[in-house]
Amino acid sequence: MQVFGLFSVILCYIWGIMNLSEAKVLITGGSSGIGLETARQLIAQGAKVAICGRNASKLTQIAEAIGAIAIPADVSQEGEVKSMVATAIEKLGGLNVLVNNAAFGAFSPLVELETAKFQEIIATNVVGAMMVGRECAKHFSAQQNGNIINIASTAGRAGFAGGTAYVASKFALAGMTECWRAELRKSNVRVMLLNPSEVQTEFIANAGREARPFNATKLQAREIAHTIIMMLSMDNVGFITEATVWATNPQN
Repeated sequence: MQVFGLFSVILCYIWGIMNLSEAKVLITGGSSGIGLETARQLIAQGAKVAICGRNASKLTQIAEAIGAIAIPADVSQEGEVKSMVATAIEKLGGLNVLVNNAAFGAFSPLVELETAKFQEIIATNVVGAMMVGRECAKHFSAQQNGNIINIASTAGRAGFAGGTAYVASKFALAGMTECWRAELRKSNVRVMLLNPSEVQTEFIANAGREARPFNATKLQAREIAHTIIMMLSMDNVGFITEATVWATNPQN
């Protein structure tokens, strides 16, 4: 067993296998929904996880409950982003995974869309994602290793009525992902995009829409977290550039 264990360690070193027990992960938007469930599942695999969110008291309570590190921050604020990433590196003893998940939505017809609301969504979903990605990329490039998973949406692949602001933000994230991938591959940094379709989280209610009853035929956060873990678990010699997750046969 000792020989086998040593052999496994050697193979991990040579092939760059992503051993989740060695993962040091920063998850933005980690206090609810996809971010929270991803944190839970990664911690269950032995990873060290820091979660970020704007509500400090809620974030701290959740982090204590799941065994994560709480780092309160608003990703639309550059100073807070820089501090958040630096704190994550310090408290985790390093950093090799970013799950770039913080985002929100608002939906209205174009003729009713408020400029301030559009700018607010872009500030978090696009500029915030860029700033977090940039600060992590500096660290990943320096250590010649890292993983970035940008959580986009099927709304970043096809528009729909009322979706101008949110759809624009997710199309932008998809485009940024392609740029980062082209830049960072030479530094052994994997940049991946995940497009969930409708997931039953607090997202709809937070976007100002009427909450819907639970539907067992539709996706939950656990399916998206599972996909993230599968993407990270692949040997570092390869990576999944983009994954889209749909419910198999959603009813209503």
